[in-house]
Amino acid sequence: MADPDDRYGVRDERLLTGATVITGVRTVASVVLAAAAAYEQSLTLLVVALVVYWVGDMLDGFYARVRDCETRIGAVLDIMCDRFNAAAFYIGLAWLQPDLSPAIFVYLAEFMVVDFFLSIAFLAWPVRSPNYFFVIDRPTWLWNWSKPAKAVNSALFAVLLLVTGWMWVGLAIATALLVLKCVSLHRLLQIGLPVPDGRG
Repeated sequence: MADPDDRYGVRDERLLTGATVITGVRTVASVVLAAAAAYEQSLTLLVVALVVYWVGDMLDGFYARVRDCETRIGAVLDIMCDRFNAAAFYIGLAWLQPDLSPAIFVYLAEFMVVDFFLSIAFLAWPVRSPNYFFVIDRPTWLWNWSKPAKAVNSALFAVLLLVTGWMWVGLAIATALLVLKCVSLHRLLQIGLPVPDGRG
């Protein structure tokens, strides 16, 4: 296991940065749009909510890296807001297209429970976010937080459901993602989360 170096490690923490402001704005905007979509029974508005979530999620990370204001607080806030945005979108989609519900709820179990635990596990090591988990364990990072892994975990499922409406294919993808996350969790537990001994 590699030790994190200064490029990836912990720095002075603060809640209010340009990146966390973007996270807050994109979260509120996306959730409001998703709620309006459910009220208006509008799939188009729901897709707009999803796009706002995705674009905002890319923008806050990009801003944090370019302006060198990545923090662990910001990473946790981003992870939690991702779940709120995803829940708003997928519950709205299940409301508008109930036939997709089985696939949606398996995906939500994967993303909001297992993936959430995996994503906040970085806090046990001195790295800034899951994006730098490759210094702890490269296979886990490749499966979960590399760019292709992020695209598959967030975009593939949603786009497939919206474009095709194939519940059974969506269910198969959601189940495969759940299995992958459980395998990642098993690997994480084998590595062992470092625990303070309480004697400091």
